[in-house]
Order: sequence, then C-alpha cells, then structure tokens
Amino acid sequence: MKFFELRKRIGCLWTVLLLILIFPGWTHAAEVNPEKVKSIKRLLQVSGIEEQLSYMKDGVLNSYSQMISASYPKVPDAFWTEFNSLIGEREMQALVDMVVPVYDKHMSQEVINNLIVMFENPFWKEWMQKMPVISREAGIAGQHWIQKHAQTDDFKKKIDLLVEKHELEKLNPGDANGK
Repeated sequence: MKFFELRKRIGCLWTVLLLILIFPGWTHAAEVNPEKVKSIKRLLQVSGIEEQLSYMKDGVLNSYSQMISASYPKVPDAFWTEFNSLIGEREMQALVDMVVPVYDKHMSQEVINNLIVMFENPFWKEWMQKMPVISREAGIAGQHWIQKHAQTDDFKKKIDLLVEKHELEKLNPGDANGK
C-alpha cells in the first residue's frame, strides 16, 4: 500500500516538473521586454528571492526523501545521488522563467530599478546576513511566548468559556470529544 501512495506522490512531482519543462512560459500573458527580464532576474538575485526559490527545491526533495526513507529503509547511495539531481539548473531556470512574468505584471521598470539599488545597499546586505539568526531567535522567543501564554490553564479556561458561550458543543453534536 505505501509503495502505491509513494508512487502516486512521485507521479505528481513528475507531472509538475514536466509541465514546467514543457510549458515554461505558461504564465506569460505577453512577451516581456528583454531588458526588463534582465532587470527582474537581477532583482531576484540581489533580493535573495532566487535563493528562496532554491529552498523550494530543497523542500520538495526533502519531503520526498523522507517518504522514500520511510517506505524503503534500505536505499543505496547511488539512488540518493540520482535523486538529488532530479531538480537541476534547467528546472530551476524554468521556475525563474515562470516567476519573471509575475514581477513584470505587477512592477514597473522604475520600481524594479529602485528595488535593485535598495537591495544592493550595504545596509540591506548586512540585514540579509543577520536576518536568519534574528528570525531563528525571534522564533524561539515566540515559542516561549506560546508556552507561557497559550498553554496555561488560564488560557485553556478562556477557550472553554468561549466554547460554552457560543454553544459550540450544541452546534456540533457528536463531533466534539468523541461524542
């Protein structure tokens, strides 16, 4: 059973990748000015968005590698070598080519140029270098806040009072608490 589920999910991935490869311009409503395309690609690079697109690739591969590992505990290294090359430069370029028309549609050349100048500013570069650490530490602070506030008995009592006040158990007979 798990083999067929895995095969179905991998089939979906291949379908998406094939669509990207076969129809790389499927989001184009009209041809984009070549100079604007160049500017948009530069913007994607200097803003860090291009790197974020790479994280999408990693996310897809990581999800599938977890499914494969769960379904097949014994996987040779040669499989993983081939697996990690399933989404390469060509597929990533196809993704960028799909993103460019979105930027073209919503941004003027002037806005793109101004954003490039902003993102090339040393201040922005420093901010981008520090942002992952800041995000991680802020995320930890958020987890502590959740533990401190949202998981307290007082908060749970407030939720119970809201459920009672709005008669959620009457509105949902047989759904709550296994009734």
